[in-house]
Amino acid sequence: MSIYNINDIAELIRDNSYVGRGIVIGKSADGKNAVSAYFIMGRSENSRNRIFVERENVLYTQPFDASKVTDPSLIIYSAQKKYKNKLIVTNGDQTETIYEGLQNGKCFKESLKTRKFEPDAPNFTPRISGILEFENNDFSYEMSILKSADEKGSACNRYTFSYESMNGLGHFIHTYVGDGNPLPTFCGEPERIAIPDNIDEFANSLWDALNHENRISLYVRYTNLESGKEENRLINQNK
Repeated sequence: MSIYNINDIAELIRDNSYVGRGIVIGKSADGKNAVSAYFIMGRSENSRNRIFVERENVLYTQPFDASKVTDPSLIIYSAQKKYKNKLIVTNGDQTETIYEGLQNGKCFKESLKTRKFEPDAPNFTPRISGILEFENNDFSYEMSILKSADEKGSACNRYTFSYESMNGLGHFIHTYVGDGNPLPTFCGEPERIAIPDNIDEFANSLWDALNHENRISLYVRYTNLESGKEENRLINQNK
């Protein structure tokens, strides 16, 4: 298989019961839209007790049933947020770390130096993050994963990937490669995936491919590069 192969994201995840949380960033095939997507999955009652909500153009996770929340620290956060000409997407409260770093003149990579993987031993869930930077009717993007260097959580390895946008191409990074105990974390570079022109085609394909027992929420945004107009799709398993 060529290293330049572009995958169908539905084919990558359809037979995988647990890819955890995932971020997709790329450009639609016609070159007109910047595309970002974020989804969450869960196995425990605490993890499954979530929905996505959007308030003042910020995407949040929040409890579906507040009475059932046992530990809000790792499940409640802002997942997508704008700063000037940049859009931040992450799987945790490092969204605010990146936002504050940008406010203080730091870049994406530098802002994340203060953070590491989640303290949920024995899984040590990676923190995955992405940022889109819009300029001159186009954009570039970066993705990051902070993961444990060993099974003890002794140290943190930090990987950052930088991309120029290309028509029809996206990159997909997720926390786990599959189910297990402890959960095996994502390895290697973000996966190359195809990005269609139609937001509903992409959102429905991705949602349908996620394991129906473990999927929780999905948010997809298409941003028109010429007009800046945004089109969003938000899907919650809990209704």
